[in-house]
Amino acid sequence: MSTSFNSSTRRSSPLPRLAVVAAAGALVAVSCSGGKSALEAGDDDPAPTAAPDSVVADDPVDGGVDGGGEGTDTVAEGTSAPSTAGPTTTVAPLADLPPCPVDALDGVDGPVEITFWHGMANQLETALIELVADYNAGQDRVEVVLQNQTSYESTIDKYISGGVDSRPDIVQVPEYVVQSFAQSGTFVPIAACIEASGFDTSAILPRVVDTYAFEGIQWAMPFNVSNPVLYYNRTMYEQAGLDPDVSPVSLEELRTTSQALVDSGAAAAGIVFDSGRDSGGGWFIEQWFGRAGQPFADNGNGRTAPATEVLFDNELGFELLTYLQDMINDGLAVSVGDNAGGQDAFLKLADAEAPGASAIGTSAAISSVLAALDAGLAPGLTSDDLGIGPMPGPSATPAAQVGGAAIWIPDGKSDEVTAAAWDFIQHLVDPQTQSTWAAATGYVPIREDAAALDPVAALYLEDPRYRVAFDQLLATATDNSAVVPALGPLREIRAQTANAVATVYAGGDVQTALTDASNAANALIETYNRQN
Repeated sequence: MSTSFNSSTRRSSPLPRLAVVAAAGALVAVSCSGGKSALEAGDDDPAPTAAPDSVVADDPVDGGVDGGGEGTDTVAEGTSAPSTAGPTTTVAPLADLPPCPVDALDGVDGPVEITFWHGMANQLETALIELVADYNAGQDRVEVVLQNQTSYESTIDKYISGGVDSRPDIVQVPEYVVQSFAQSGTFVPIAACIEASGFDTSAILPRVVDTYAFEGIQWAMPFNVSNPVLYYNRTMYEQAGLDPDVSPVSLEELRTTSQALVDSGAAAAGIVFDSGRDSGGGWFIEQWFGRAGQPFADNGNGRTAPATEVLFDNELGFELLTYLQDMINDGLAVSVGDNAGGQDAFLKLADAEAPGASAIGTSAAISSVLAALDAGLAPGLTSDDLGIGPMPGPSATPAAQVGGAAIWIPDGKSDEVTAAAWDFIQHLVDPQTQSTWAAATGYVPIREDAAALDPVAALYLEDPRYRVAFDQLLATATDNSAVVPALGPLREIRAQTANAVATVYAGGDVQTALTDASNAANALIETYNRQN
């Protein structure tokens, strides 16, 4: 029997954890009173039948990871959202951390060469090469040399295994290394550069800035940003008698929509799920906790102080995994497994025999998916048939945590090199650069003023699908649940939740899978904290 979002299903009893520490006072627990389930907690109004007008866009190609959470209302276009971070404590004041000598370029003879390690490929790398070429040609103090490390993981591994002399002058890595990199003692905090130069960060979206902060200090500058969106077949929606311009926003709406699609025969499944670490089994679970306004880990999602335990072994976690299992068991969803290459869920949408009507994926893939459809990947299906909507979640207000990657400045370099790195980073986050980069790649501009500039402003008007991911980052929130957890072993913890989701899809006991994942995650955190 399926679990309704209106149900009040609860675990029978609390389960033991390896480390029991009270959550920081900044954490805001979502109430489950009034007969609402944990999946609905925080929703004061009934779920709308249509997505807000401001959320109707799309976003292409990304190899990174996004995350999101929310708890209140969407900010009106043209206004600034307040910071999502709760109160923080710093282990060491900024003055005790490596400085950023921003004036060291003054008077240098000839350009200072800096190396930039990145993990971009295909059209993303092409756009980055053009961006760097424009910077190099536009000034004579700095020369940036790109070095492709093929992926985020290989970049991280190479950085960790190398010494100061073999490391780059700037490095691009994703959000799941925030705690481990911040605690490594090998970086100049971006906060030091911001303070020394008086750089204005007010136009940068709060969710984006907060993603790269740990214990009150911003360590990296966000650059390429993405988050999850819903890809859906507009033609199938029409065949099922649904409005193709309106996609489900809440999980309850997703179930209702899927039921209509299956009952009408328009699709074999309303939604395609996967159990991937970087998608449905790991990243999306964090997204849903943030969307419900609940922390995934203690101590402000690990941002006010190092986390000591995960918190997903609770009512919300139980209801989320039960919902996923029920969708599979009731024939409304189909799983494609771990989706290791990131393409299986999309390919299922083009399955000639038993197609799915929708799938959740990174906004950074939008351009690639649209191009593949126009190239004939799915006969009879073109890019015009593809709709993009906000990621359905346990709330009626679209919102997402930030994925993608940021730029870090390694310590131990000369003052001139550090100053050159900061000069280039300022160019990367310049409003016009962000607009050009977003339009060329499908990434989300990290700042509101960039979204108002062409070419991305024109793109958003011409094809509002590309704006959906940007609008999801405008939602306000009052605590750190809005940003991806900062956990040292986050990558490994995602593997544990992915195992739990795979077990649930295979018919395993939800509570057992959840408990096993929680215990394994807490053991990882305990080991990490002991070693650090």
